[in-house]
Amino acid sequence: MTRNAAEALALLRLARTEGIGPIAFQKLLARHGSGAAALAAVPGLPARGGTPYRPAPEAAVAREMAAVAEMGGRFLFLGDEDYPPLLALLPDAPPALAVVGDPALLLAPQVALVGARNSSGLGRRMAEELAEALAAAGITVTSGLARGIDGAAHRGALRAGATIAVIPGGLDVPYPPEHLELQGLIAERGAVVAEAPLGTAPIARHFPRRNRIIAGLSLGVVVVEAAYRSGTLMTARLALEAGREVFAVPGSPLDPRCAGSNDLLRQGAHLVERAEDVLENLPEAPRAAPLFRPARAPAHPAAPGPDPAALPAEMAQVLDLIGAAPVVVDELLRRCHLSPAAVQAILLDLELEGRIEALPGNRVVRSGLR
Repeated sequence: MTRNAAEALALLRLARTEGIGPIAFQKLLARHGSGAAALAAVPGLPARGGTPYRPAPEAAVAREMAAVAEMGGRFLFLGDEDYPPLLALLPDAPPALAVVGDPALLLAPQVALVGARNSSGLGRRMAEELAEALAAAGITVTSGLARGIDGAAHRGALRAGATIAVIPGGLDVPYPPEHLELQGLIAERGAVVAEAPLGTAPIARHFPRRNRIIAGLSLGVVVVEAAYRSGTLMTARLALEAGREVFAVPGSPLDPRCAGSNDLLRQGAHLVERAEDVLENLPEAPRAAPLFRPARAPAHPAAPGPDPAALPAEMAQVLDLIGAAPVVVDELLRRCHLSPAAVQAILLDLELEGRIEALPGNRVVRSGLR
């Protein structure tokens, strides 16, 4: 699908509207049929926490589009024929991606290679050699441009082929600063991808969003050195949830930087000592991903939920069926006796009001109760 300039501007304004996340973006498009129509409907959406929704300012978003174009980049929108198909499979696929470099690389078979920032010299050497061999075999190597393993992976891939860097901030905010030159080289010979608007400085909450893109673009994720409770292990977990293969390079049991990656091997990740270990186990398409994740116990007593009596009857009926444990939308349809279209409309309104959260696997859960 080719977007005209007006529709592309409307889609980016919708994606940049505060409170409209990736899942709500998709639901609004499905309900209204186009970015322009969905954007026009935003002011009429139920207020969230008493604050009405306001579309992102047209002038500011137009300036962002012009600035990206001046950098030699462009935007890819979910639903476009050149949007990466594997990434589009994610329930929370980014509505818009800013890309500098060759956007066609996002359609190529990719392997993510990620690992520790405070990596060892041997770990960085392993990452470089693996990335170079994978790139020589025609695989695009994707990583996060971080210090340590990520940077080594990009450098190794550039020696033999192409690489993609997914960054946590805006395209105009290189991070880490010492990778400014590397980011420029990747933009010339590969592609640099950002979900965040221009001018966005990378902060902690941006990294999980970046990691889901790295996992979503790739057929498999290779972990080289990862400590417990690290962002690298989060990328591996996101890959598993998306049905992608997970690989790990074994490390010394005496090195805490390898504790997480060694644990992945204990849990069944493919052991990697050379590029062939990846290539021989790389699928042509994602596997079916598990849909169930145990509900998390609340860290603090849950706040009282909204009063269903204050809601319209049908909305209250649906909300009453949603609790602290995730429930599949098909189960709601069986139990509430409303049409699928009516239930989807009610769920969208409840999500926009902040009463429920949408989860992967077409599931929903009551907000504030997990």
